[in-house]
Amino acid sequence: MLAFVLRRLFQAVIVMVAVAFIAFMLFQYVGDPVVFLLGQDAKPDQIAQLRADLGLDQPFIVQFWHFLVNAAQGEFGLSLRQGAKVSRLIGERFPATLELSLVAAVLAVVIGIPMGVYAALRRGTFMSQVFLTISLLGVSLPTFLIGILLILVFAVLLGWFPSFGRGEVVSMGWWTTGLLTVDGWHHIILPGITLAIFQLTLIMRLVRAEMLEVLRTDYIKFARARGLPDRAIHFGHALKNTLVPVMTIIGLQLGTLIAFSIITETVFQWPGMGLLFIQAVTFADIPVMAAYLCLIALIFVVINLVVDMLYFAVDPRLRVANAGGH
Repeated sequence: MLAFVLRRLFQAVIVMVAVAFIAFMLFQYVGDPVVFLLGQDAKPDQIAQLRADLGLDQPFIVQFWHFLVNAAQGEFGLSLRQGAKVSRLIGERFPATLELSLVAAVLAVVIGIPMGVYAALRRGTFMSQVFLTISLLGVSLPTFLIGILLILVFAVLLGWFPSFGRGEVVSMGWWTTGLLTVDGWHHIILPGITLAIFQLTLIMRLVRAEMLEVLRTDYIKFARARGLPDRAIHFGHALKNTLVPVMTIIGLQLGTLIAFSIITETVFQWPGMGLLFIQAVTFADIPVMAAYLCLIALIFVVINLVVDMLYFAVDPRLRVANAGGH
């Protein structure tokens, strides 16, 4: 177990160093931060002085080392557009993005898994075909179009939900949340559904496919031969083994929700990291872009690590293989 964990940690460190290098290259090839800070009319002596102050006159490897040390401490300098520390901007926006992603993930799992199980156990029925049709639409339609349609129907025509913003939030130290207020829930429903639909349909189709595959295995046939009731076979044996590969997808999808909430946040003007990143790209705010890239990579690495640990705990074959040194 210890060797398995150490091996995964080493791989995670290598991935983060590679991502940090890519983020660092943004400072080298996507514009000059000195020009952004001083403007085009800056004098040569001012440019040279600022380069020295920022450490940009040092060798490449030294600059990269300083970038790694600062990134490990969560420091990416000042935003070129807003003039504030990037870590503070990310800290202010991260709660909104995480909140939206968690709501979308819960919706996708709570609705997607039962739909997938039903479509597998009742394949060929009318409701099963309806679920498959809905899943096909959810996979095919782009996220921004789903968001616009939801705004048109539920915000403009029916007036049930607001079309933008996060609503009333409650501060708990440095963390802010809208999940403790009615107005916050009112605002998060439409963007939460928009962000969840693709993941929901993906999980539903994956659970259906895995469930059908498991139901064909020999141990399910043996369980039927023993006279076990369908409920015990379907939910005590088949579903348990179906969720082993699905668990990996669900874990990775949480990272995907956080990383690709950009479109949803832009459509609903949700004040999260995705909207901050879009604004940073528009104004070539390199420190914010680099920080976002490193943070998203860290989230994926952590989620992958947790999923690997859960896999190791759930699947006995991994423990046997690891004990045998394979």
